[in-house]
Amino acid sequence: MLERYRTRLEPLYCPDNGRPAWEPVRLLGVLILQFVLRVADRQAAEAVQYDLRWRLALHLRAGEAAFDPSLLVTFRERLVNSAEESLAFEAVLDYLVEQGWVPKRSRQRLDSTHVRGLLREMSRLECVRETLRLFLEDVEAEGLLPSAWSGYWERYVEGKINPRAGVKALQAKSVEAGADMLAIWQQAAGCWPIAARNAFVLLQRVFLENYEVDPAGLCQPTRAQPSGAVQNPHEPEAQWSSKSTTKDKAWVGYKAQVAETVKAQPREKGEPTANFLTAMVTQNAPASDKPGMAQTLGEQQQMGLELPDKLYVDGAYVCSEALREAQEQERELRGPAPASPDRGKVFTVEAFDVHVEERYAVCPAGQRSGNCSRLEETSTGDVPAQWHRGDPQRVGARLWSASGPLSRSGQGPAPELLHRRRLQHPAALPPHCLGDRPRRQRCRNGGHARRADMTRPGNRGAARRKHEMKSKSRSGDGRGAPRSTRGLPESLPRQAESGPAEGSGRNRDQGFFSGIR
Repeated sequence: MLERYRTRLEPLYCPDNGRPAWEPVRLLGVLILQFVLRVADRQAAEAVQYDLRWRLALHLRAGEAAFDPSLLVTFRERLVNSAEESLAFEAVLDYLVEQGWVPKRSRQRLDSTHVRGLLREMSRLECVRETLRLFLEDVEAEGLLPSAWSGYWERYVEGKINPRAGVKALQAKSVEAGADMLAIWQQAAGCWPIAARNAFVLLQRVFLENYEVDPAGLCQPTRAQPSGAVQNPHEPEAQWSSKSTTKDKAWVGYKAQVAETVKAQPREKGEPTANFLTAMVTQNAPASDKPGMAQTLGEQQQMGLELPDKLYVDGAYVCSEALREAQEQERELRGPAPASPDRGKVFTVEAFDVHVEERYAVCPAGQRSGNCSRLEETSTGDVPAQWHRGDPQRVGARLWSASGPLSRSGQGPAPELLHRRRLQHPAALPPHCLGDRPRRQRCRNGGHARRADMTRPGNRGAARRKHEMKSKSRSGDGRGAPRSTRGLPESLPRQAESGPAEGSGRNRDQGFFSGIR
């Protein structure tokens, strides 16, 4: 079964140097048995030596020696460094397809789960000090540590934080660590052997995620870290995230997308499952599920599977673009449409009868809109539609917004499929949608809420000023510079990337001084 994959394992080893390696095809089989039986490396090595069932499965002859448990660690590193970490999964999946247990085109379900990183959660101050320690030790190991940095060595390598220190003392430590980071950045920028090291790039990233330089040139801790910030310098890829529907579910690590087959008929009680995993994709922890679905389907196609004819998902995967793509590919995406966010006493999108192609809408009171206007957003290419009504007393608002962008090709609204999916399970109309409504009742659609009298001449200026203030706060200092780099000297080399910031994760405002042990 695994012999056919020898050609992919041979490039992992040097053919004419070093002692002969233990059979890599058998090591691949050990990894599969180890996963199925959930045993550690040492137990797996002992099973290969003494368990006849393992020896028979691995085709080991009598008297043939086993291996040291550390060899499994080295073999996994070879697979990861050669981008062959999914080889064992592909081998099992290919066998299931050949035996007919997994059809190439089947109905499947997809969901995500969190993966906790094998690391200790640190406070922001601990993360900064640990980053400095790792950098100094890395430079000292290469013999590049300047004598002028002896004070940094004593402070961050040999010194420790007093666990009983008060808030003011910890604040002073955080400001001191930020000033030392900036000083090291300035001094090491002109020394290429130090600036080219990964530890120095990590130091830059941690500084930009935790500090900003004020106009006086002093380092001040930021109020919150950006999405995707480093939580532990020993594993910078592990990120913090939380599940929005469960307030107490937060983790530092990754997110995994898992797809498995689904049988048409439910299994009987006590019958073993006939569902098999078909794909597993690892994402950053705050990443969205929507691109994760595209990555999972792409990985299945690379392994020789066809797109599933029916894919069962939850509301996090359902959107207008996903429904339209599934319709074009002649497959079915089954899942509930995400409900409109509840923002209090406002109308949800389900309460409106929107006809984008006919260019009119009907409000909950049964009133039809007058004229329709389309304003194209040049940055995204979206074309939202807005309907105006001249009688705010009866419809409760003077401005309605469409529940999504129009398609760029002009062939109709992209959210039309999503709107139909919502109507399949319509929510009950809130009591405040019935009968007369006060003048200042808000009417919301597609995530946009506006007061009924916001379009009055007296309020247009306030709304415009509020929008301008939000735009300035998003763009940093108003000149396009990131907030964390504001005030940095021009002589400093700007880091190309200050860490991943993709996805829809929340900013974590945990403070510099939480969790000091």
